Amino acid sequence: MTLVATGKLYLVSTPIGNLEDITLRAIEILKQVDLIAAEDTQHSAVLLKHYGITTPTTSFHAFNLVQKTPGLIQKLLEGKSIALISDAGTPGISDPAYHLVREAIANHIAIEAIPGATALIPALIVSGLPANRFVFEGFLPSKKGRQKRLQELAREQRTMIIYEAPHRLLKTLNQLLAAFGNRRVVIARELTKKFEQIYRGTLEDICRHPEQVVLKGEFVLVIEGKQEGQESGERDQSPVDSNQ
Repeated sequence: MTLVATGKLYLVSTPIGNLEDITLRAIEILKQVDLIAAEDTQHSAVLLKHYGITTPTTSFHAFNLVQKTPGLIQKLLEGKSIALISDAGTPGISDPAYHLVREAIANHIAIEAIPGATALIPALIVSGLPANRFVFEGFLPSKKGRQKRLQELAREQRTMIIYEAPHRLLKTLNQLLAAFGNRRVVIARELTKKFEQIYRGTLEDICRHPEQVVLKGEFVLVIEGKQEGQESGERDQSPVDSNQ
């Protein structure tokens, strides 16, 4: 049986959709710690109720991390154990967990990661694109520095993984086509959830037929890296393939 240590910060991975995608160890940690710091306490309440976890919670997100971090650090220094969870997936991946981790390290507080679900790896392994070397970009810059980053990525030879919101998806795909030329792309929508879909094709295919993509939910883009000697538009075109 897992025993929680005093004065330790636990980074606990939680499901990205399917509530069964959580480890037994994660459940035990969440039940035993003194406090759970959650990115969205209302969202996390669904998971906690499902597993009968009654541990007190507090919010910790991008808009209050500066105010909340000193108090959490003080609790840890006093010997309290705290589990940090994000909206979904692994804390620290495209969320503000790094701020608390950095301060915990500065205060010589023990930290333990409880591995589990994350969206980028499932999207990569079902993509059919090379997975031996890849680069994770998270969310691209929304405005400032966006075009410069796209130009830099256009030279990237490794498979690229990007997160995107539904309202920006088509714009991003068109920008990727303009910057990269025609590359193979896989779009993973609502991974592990009831309406999970995987779209496979090329940037040009999907930009030409955007109606085939349901613009709802969470998206992960997996994009082919630049091939040696490849110029824009060299890749053969293939029809968009979607499965549910």
